[in-house]
Amino acid sequence: MHRPTSLFAGVCALSLTLAAPAEAGKVYVSNGKGNTVTVIDSDSWGVLVGFPAGNRARGIGLSPDGSLLYFCASDDDTLRVFETETYKEVYSLPSGPDPELFTMHPTGNPIYVANEDDNLVTIVDTEICTVLAEVPVGVEPEGMAISPDTKWVINTSETTNMAHFIDTSDYKIKHNILVDQRPRYATYKDDGSRLFVSSEIGGTVSVIDTSAEAPKLIDKIEFQVSGVQPEWLQPVGMKVTADHNWLFFALGPANRVAGVNAKTHEVEDYILVGQRVWQMAFTPEQDYLITTNGNSNDVTVIDVKRQKAIKSIQVGQQPWGVVVSPD
Repeated sequence: MHRPTSLFAGVCALSLTLAAPAEAGKVYVSNGKGNTVTVIDSDSWGVLVGFPAGNRARGIGLSPDGSLLYFCASDDDTLRVFETETYKEVYSLPSGPDPELFTMHPTGNPIYVANEDDNLVTIVDTEICTVLAEVPVGVEPEGMAISPDTKWVINTSETTNMAHFIDTSDYKIKHNILVDQRPRYATYKDDGSRLFVSSEIGGTVSVIDTSAEAPKLIDKIEFQVSGVQPEWLQPVGMKVTADHNWLFFALGPANRVAGVNAKTHEVEDYILVGQRVWQMAFTPEQDYLITTNGNSNDVTVIDVKRQKAIKSIQVGQQPWGVVVSPD
């Protein structure tokens, strides 16, 4: 489905032209109930500023050069776009209803958005602010990922319990992989050989081999923490180190991040963080991992090498998404 919007396109192009390069060393946190974005200095770990950003702020990301901040204003049915230098809103994108998470082509165009209410993935051209296509997927889509070679966009549908493989050349679903209950997030290894899908209610992470022509489920990672009820072990956000040695999984109401050996898929440590950990982001050199903790209204800074939480920073109400500016 195409929705050309010539007036909107002009505003979009102008704003992109005026955008300045980002300042390095900033962490951006979307606060889902506070309807704000909190900005943190990653050198001092002090809060720099908070600014209003739209209703029910969820998924958040940056343009490749870090000059523009995109985030899903789910209750506004739009993607809002801000300059990272001034924190001013420069335009918005037609995201489709109830945008939850998005993934971006490495060039910054297009953006692929999960629309939970309408069971769609919306593809948006960021240069002319136009919807290129709408792809019907399963019920309650949320997780989004793009393969390193950009040939595939992955969507996870919470109620259908599937990972959908969308071909970026024609926007058609070519593969579906059944996973455990309520998949919330998906992420690739940098070499494209593996895809990980977290299942919040199922309590597992599915490991999918994506090195062959057709993807194949090859393993499931499970979690067990002494003194924590199994139903609280709800994996959501995930990150993989660039050296392919470690996987990190946010375990929701268990208030922990699991450190997993990427080669054996064995859990080697559980890191205690804030309450109801949602999403995570690395600093550029992957020295630190920042988690958003929705019920304690803070973020936790984890020293990746030591796999130890070193600092807690208060932000806005119900922090959900997080992204860090590039070097």
